[in-house]
Amino acid sequence: MSAPPLKKPVVTEREARQVAEAARERDWRKPSFAKELFLGRFRLDLIHPHPLPTDEAVRRGEQFLTKLRAFCETKVDGALIEREARIPDEVINGLKELGALGMKIDPKYGGLGLTQVYYNKALALVGSASPAIGVLLSAHQSIGVPQPLKMFGTPEQKQKFLPRCARTDISAFLLTEPDVGSDPARLATTAVPDGDDYVLDGVKLWTTNGVVADLLVVMARVPKSDGHKGGITAFVVETDTPGVTVENRNAFMGLRGIENGVTRFHQVRVPAANRIGPEGAGLKIALTTLNTGRLSLPASCVAAGKWCLKIAREWSEAREQWGKPIAHHEAVGAKISFIAATTFALEAVLDLSSQMADEDRNDIRIEGALAKLFASEMGWRIADELVQIRGGRGFETAESLRARGERAVPAEQMLRDLRINRIFEGSTEIMHLLIAREAVDAHLSVAGDLIDPEKSLSDKARAGANAGVFYAKWLPKLVTGTGQLPRAYPEFHPAGHPDLSAHLRYVERSARKLARSTFYAMSRWQGRMETKQAFLGRIVDIGAELFAMSAACVRAELLRTTEGHGREAYQLADVFCRQSRLRVEELFGRLWSNTDDVDRKVVKGVLGGAYEWLEQGVIDPSGEGPWIADATPGASEKENVHRPIR
Repeated sequence: MSAPPLKKPVVTEREARQVAEAARERDWRKPSFAKELFLGRFRLDLIHPHPLPTDEAVRRGEQFLTKLRAFCETKVDGALIEREARIPDEVINGLKELGALGMKIDPKYGGLGLTQVYYNKALALVGSASPAIGVLLSAHQSIGVPQPLKMFGTPEQKQKFLPRCARTDISAFLLTEPDVGSDPARLATTAVPDGDDYVLDGVKLWTTNGVVADLLVVMARVPKSDGHKGGITAFVVETDTPGVTVENRNAFMGLRGIENGVTRFHQVRVPAANRIGPEGAGLKIALTTLNTGRLSLPASCVAAGKWCLKIAREWSEAREQWGKPIAHHEAVGAKISFIAATTFALEAVLDLSSQMADEDRNDIRIEGALAKLFASEMGWRIADELVQIRGGRGFETAESLRARGERAVPAEQMLRDLRINRIFEGSTEIMHLLIAREAVDAHLSVAGDLIDPEKSLSDKARAGANAGVFYAKWLPKLVTGTGQLPRAYPEFHPAGHPDLSAHLRYVERSARKLARSTFYAMSRWQGRMETKQAFLGRIVDIGAELFAMSAACVRAELLRTTEGHGREAYQLADVFCRQSRLRVEELFGRLWSNTDDVDRKVVKGVLGGAYEWLEQGVIDPSGEGPWIADATPGASEKENVHRPIR
């Protein structure tokens, strides 16, 4: 018999941090452009010349994109999916026949073996036809069963599951619980060893693809016992196993067609052979999978940017105000310029990060996170600007526009669909903290014991000596650099083109300034640095802008030397960098001149009830019920709404 399920863990803030810290990759075996950037070292050689896919990768990728485009143009009705809040089974089956479920799976397991670059191009293409389809394919391959098995699975597991994932079976990733989001230390779902099996009990929330999935990656806590290390562990679970119940199909403000649900496990027996990696490695597996998995989300943002630019151009030419097209009015023109330049930069960031992932010469954990963070924030802004350009028609639904005889442009849907990207796979706030932790890793490696209250005096003395050696070498290099040489990076100032070399010099100078600011903050706040989340967020946002500027310049030079549109690419990169520099200067100013202290006082007053009088005069339309649904383990009392694709 299995042991009774564990009670929901009660953990302190420090214990929660320790769990997260234990799961992160500690070693840097490969170079990282973004890591160096945060340390004040502008390693342009790591990204320039821009890496390129092989001829075979291009041939295979373009061949599939041609088939996928034809399928999307003839078989996918995005308006129907939005209206009925469901992807038709025949569309999903058609995608299976195309091999779209196995885009990233090795051909020896029946997959297409596409590179990350072409996988993202495919997601952007299909996502432009229907964002819900893009999410279905991404959740299946980026974080579902295929990716963790590719990285951590045994040969037997790969042979058993990957051929199914490549052609027939949809997968989902189950980590979040009703009371557990980005704090996995409190994970309550348990997997109790019982002979050659584990017995799963618990409830998982927001299981994208979970309603239609055949296979699940489930994170559960194994209790420590004789012969069992215990800890958060990853399992492959068949959805037709007794005790697996999809209790609800969730509905959202956007992405209406996604199959996202609540899944309950009650006494679900999972063979030990289905465990991915050793016990206790589940969270590390999840985080490592997300290093490249996060790159699928920027693909949807790039697709949105391209579409928004097209609609903004066509509409702004057709719509006239005060005797001329609205595009020629500066207030609207500035928005169009922002959309065009930022879309160029988003694609530059995505393609560069993806190609670096394919080459596997660099550690891209920070680059992938920055791409997700920057794309989700900028993609939302692009869509918001399109709605503003469209005016009342931007707020009106496509169905309503069609009904009264106008082009059915789903601008408001785009805004709704993109909003979740700032929350998916790590909210903006969590991404700030995650990236900030990696950005200060070098500092904590040499001086972390100095600010750790649990370390002994001898440990602190040793850390002080190590820190002295590190900073004696590092700090002097932050004073001057290549960015102060007027003729540095000359290849980025070809005749007849805007001068991108000036922007790269700015990036180099700003990287050193960013590193100096980080060091000063650590010296000032020491152990309290981790509580300065607003400050850390600005540090990360500056790094994201600098990374995007670098990627935009490198991409423009690539297009100039290998393809057409070089002059136009240089112009877009120049405009983006000018806009980005304004944002960077504002962020630098706000590092030390901000309202963080008074904000904390107001928050304390809000939570203490000091401002409840301000809430008077309105009616709360919220329904009754608890803030967080009960997730007590036990048999399901609801109908199973799991819907296999037929």
